Amino acid sequence: MRLILLLFPLLLAGCAAKSTGPDHHQTDTTSVHGPAKRQGKLLSAFFGLDHALPRGANLRVCLGAGQEDGMPVIFGTELQVDTLQAGDFRVMTRSGKRGKITCVTMAPALDPGELRTSLLVGDFGSVQDPPVSVEVIGNILSQDGTVNFKGARLGVIPLEAGPTLVYAENVPQSQWKSGQKGGTWGHGSGCPTGTRQAVRAVWAGGIKRKDGTEAGNEERLLYKVHFADGHDVIPFALADLYDGDNNHLLCLDWDGIPERVSFPGGHLVDPNHDVNPDTAVAVDRASLPTLTERRPDHPRDSQTAFARAEIPGPLFQ
Repeated sequence: MRLILLLFPLLLAGCAAKSTGPDHHQTDTTSVHGPAKRQGKLLSAFFGLDHALPRGANLRVCLGAGQEDGMPVIFGTELQVDTLQAGDFRVMTRSGKRGKITCVTMAPALDPGELRTSLLVGDFGSVQDPPVSVEVIGNILSQDGTVNFKGARLGVIPLEAGPTLVYAENVPQSQWKSGQKGGTWGHGSGCPTGTRQAVRAVWAGGIKRKDGTEAGNEERLLYKVHFADGHDVIPFALADLYDGDNNHLLCLDWDGIPERVSFPGGHLVDPNHDVNPDTAVAVDRASLPTLTERRPDHPRDSQTAFARAEIPGPLFQ
């Protein structure tokens, strides 16, 4: 039972290409028209479970998912989910064999702002012959239609690795889900009153406490958001909980320019029960408000320089 409880969070992406339903198409059904698209990139691909999806996944995820492998794949932008098909991916093992993809899904990372995590379900290899690469071979488009991920390729994080942070972004107020309680598949809790800004922390796979329960106040106190002015700020609330996905909302009562998110090792586990190492990731500069986009209901912002040009260093350190 504990394995099943840990497992579903990494079903990080339940199963959706169209709405929240799984896609089984083994060929690319997306046609591309109009101006040339920019080349997209993948942020991570994680061999999360080896023939360990519970039989109940046949109902919760997709037909045929029970006892299969699970591999969350995270994209550089949010996706047009109706351009995602199982046949859009090629997984290769160390020995050169091609993995079998049963279905692909986006659920439960379904809240606004989260549509960058997909879950591949199938037979991708084994401990003896693990998957080593994932390539997008079909047309998968970004939410705004300007990016095509066809041709993107990435090495696979091995099964025995613990979960790590792979992306962080400043979250627009419309996505704070203020006051939302959460607790349903794909729809997490929201930031409370008093939030001045929020940062979304995206993990490579589903995460829980070691005992299989949801993260809470203890984990909130371990997160740090590092600001350009030198302050290290602990979120005053942790949100986007109880929905089974790989996202946390770090609710902040501090103005300024968030540069980096960190979390210490030894506190969270993935569905394979591997413990997280020390992990940190830079905040996406493109997600930061410009001076003209400051929130008018936050008067202290007038004293804060929200300018993308002021954020030094590479996007991912």
